[in-house]
Amino acid sequence: MIDARAVLAKKRVGGKLERAEIEGFVRAYARGELADYFASAFLMAVFVRGMDARETADLTRAMLESGERWCFALGRPTADKHSTGGVGDKVSIPLAPAVAACGVAVPMVSGRGLGHTGGTLDKLESIAGFRTGLSRAEFERGLVDCGVAFGAQTEELVPADRKLYALRDVTGLIESVPLIASSIMSKKLAEGIDALVLDVKYGSGAFLPERERGAELARAMLSIAGSFGLRAVAFPTCMGRPLGDTAGHALEIGESLECLRGRGPADLRELVLVFGASMLALSGAAASEAEGRARIARALDDGSALAVFERVVAAQGGDARALERWPDPRWQAARVPLLAPRAGWFRWTDVRALGWAIVDLGGGRRALGDAINPFPGLVFHARDGQRVERGERLLEVQATGARVPDAVLDRLRGSFALEDGPFEPEPLVGTPLRA
Repeated sequence: MIDARAVLAKKRVGGKLERAEIEGFVRAYARGELADYFASAFLMAVFVRGMDARETADLTRAMLESGERWCFALGRPTADKHSTGGVGDKVSIPLAPAVAACGVAVPMVSGRGLGHTGGTLDKLESIAGFRTGLSRAEFERGLVDCGVAFGAQTEELVPADRKLYALRDVTGLIESVPLIASSIMSKKLAEGIDALVLDVKYGSGAFLPERERGAELARAMLSIAGSFGLRAVAFPTCMGRPLGDTAGHALEIGESLECLRGRGPADLRELVLVFGASMLALSGAAASEAEGRARIARALDDGSALAVFERVVAAQGGDARALERWPDPRWQAARVPLLAPRAGWFRWTDVRALGWAIVDLGGGRRALGDAINPFPGLVFHARDGQRVERGERLLEVQATGARVPDAVLDRLRGSFALEDGPFEPEPLVGTPLRA
């Protein structure tokens, strides 16, 4: 039996834990031999004191070895992408089918909403009947039949991470580089993929707003990838503004469908092209990123990516016919505009507030097990750096109640500023980092 109190005492004062101590603690917690309060104390100690690269790799390995590891014989390469989370980030939904349409299988083990961000699985479940609780066999069948499977962690896949992830969410212990890096990488390594693209957000809507902190997280994940021989690249992307023109589960499905039809917001399409190109090149399915980008663009424009997504929806129990008439008129109504109080150049200042506003409307979780209403959300009309006039519509709030609470409107009013002069918005994508 691990001496949990000794491990906690050592890390509490900033000591470096040995591999055996980390493995013993994680194994005991995964097996139910340690109560949640021990794990919460462990997470808090790591949050405050941190972990070095060796400890972080050991924590990743311990979580990885707490369950099974997949190895699918598909006859084609496999790749995945992971985002550290942001407001309006729906990239995975059009990206995975586009990559699959180009011959690379994508076992997309995704997460639920965490804090102020929405989760890919929650967004997909706004499609009637769509089922994300897949077994390993169902994952494999989806990859064989469609080239893509969207699902949650199975009971057997990295169970230690699943338990620790839920605790981090409800105890506010999210913004920690070693905890984020080990959580992400343990799941991705367990998928048995050939290549991984990491979308590391920075800016006011990210979990790690400072650009250097985002770069620190990217380096930590790439270091882990290198330790396990996984080909990986990390792209710093700006979350100083929401991605696309909407945020909210059902709204983002609609925007994803537009992207899959060769339309939609330019920033969403750009990230699908950038990440898809790297997934094809890293996995060996394209000779270069330029070739990969051209093939992803063609898959979006000729309907082949949309066809893959429709097959995935049907295969996972969803109503594929509903995609043709999206958005559902039942929830399309009630939108409340927020108008510019004066003229100026529009700038987002607190993107995280947008995510919390959606949570306030019932479109996110404040506690483990909370139900999510997929229909509330935001529609953005003003973009960073855009000149707006007094009374111009900046955004709309889509709510399901009779009125939008004043507290939500106040939160939204604090999310932007109107500058007196023009400015250049931050670039969407920075220079990639490689393992």
